[in-house]
Amino acid sequence: MSEIAGPVGLRATTTAVVHESYSFACMSCGHGWEQSYEIAHHTDTEGHECVRYVADGRVVPSPLSRPACQNCDGHVVRIMRAGQVSSVRACAQPRSYAVRPVAAPPPETEPHHWHLSDLLHPFQRRAS
Repeated sequence: MSEIAGPVGLRATTTAVVHESYSFACMSCGHGWEQSYEIAHHTDTEGHECVRYVADGRVVPSPLSRPACQNCDGHVVRIMRAGQVSSVRACAQPRSYAVRPVAAPPPETEPHHWHLSDLLHPFQRRAS
């Protein structure tokens, strides 16, 4: 177990460190991102338990408490399991397909004017 300085300078002991990753999607602007966290569980000298989230080397609030969009600062954010955003981005990548030229339909000599009876024709009963 290692010791760290707590928020007010008290010494605390690390009891467990886990790594978690989450995918996020903003419901306001549609921005999606993923983030990994090092989650360290601590017990201070008075026996109180606390949790510290570290992302990209800096202490951050819990991503589960009130996430904010990195694009628009909105707080209507959906939290999903890791890999959701990257799998959608992979599907959205343009793919190269062989393109064949398609012959245009021959132009009509006279434009067809549709009438209501033309549209209802398939629904009319046939006389037997």
